[in-house]
Amino acid sequence: MGRPWEKLLALARGCGCAGQWVAGSAPPVEGPALRRPWARAVRRWLLQPPKPPYRRVCQVGEPALRAVAAPVDPAWLAGPEAQALVARLVHVMRAHGAVGLSAPQLGLPLQVIAVEFPERLLASYPPAVRQARRMAPSPLRVFVNPRVRVLDASLDSFPEGCLSVAGFVASVPRCRAVQIEGLNENGESVVWQASGWLARIIQHEMDHLQGCLFIDKMDSKTFTNVRWMEVND
Repeated sequence: MGRPWEKLLALARGCGCAGQWVAGSAPPVEGPALRRPWARAVRRWLLQPPKPPYRRVCQVGEPALRAVAAPVDPAWLAGPEAQALVARLVHVMRAHGAVGLSAPQLGLPLQVIAVEFPERLLASYPPAVRQARRMAPSPLRVFVNPRVRVLDASLDSFPEGCLSVAGFVASVPRCRAVQIEGLNENGESVVWQASGWLARIIQHEMDHLQGCLFIDKMDSKTFTNVRWMEVND
């Protein structure tokens, strides 16, 4: 990915976040060794491993997903590296039809998130679901160094998934309304008050910046493989 990303990696590593186990959290669980076909191994050796921010979404097990994300220097936002990161974040989010994505999900533990709930995606839900979950559309919004304040602490519990825990959903309780403030991709201060489904999306992405996944807050009895019917058919 070239030299531009080296500054981003250095920024993340400067706070002890990139690719490291977070003290106080559970140590990483070792899985089976990755075995590659000979041709693929040679290709990897020639091209070198990819570096974050990746062009794909990291899956649970990636250390960056369990790290506390580092704040971003506002002056850095004017540079090409920041704009490239935001562009990649938005591109990957849209490519997966997602409504939110965080920099840690691309392997870079920095405090940057993107949220978008387009009309076309809203229309894909049945009217009863839209009403029950209090869904509303939202244009693309990018937040850097975001902070959240709860406006309505009443909890609603609805099914929730995550691109970093692909193939699974579970019910997660979330506050009904929140206010998020921070900087946008241009370094301008922005504030947004959101309720219902949009508030849920914000809380989900903010959790990523703390190394938290929805599986940490879910009702474990509702944890479901979305393909369970297909497997059993």
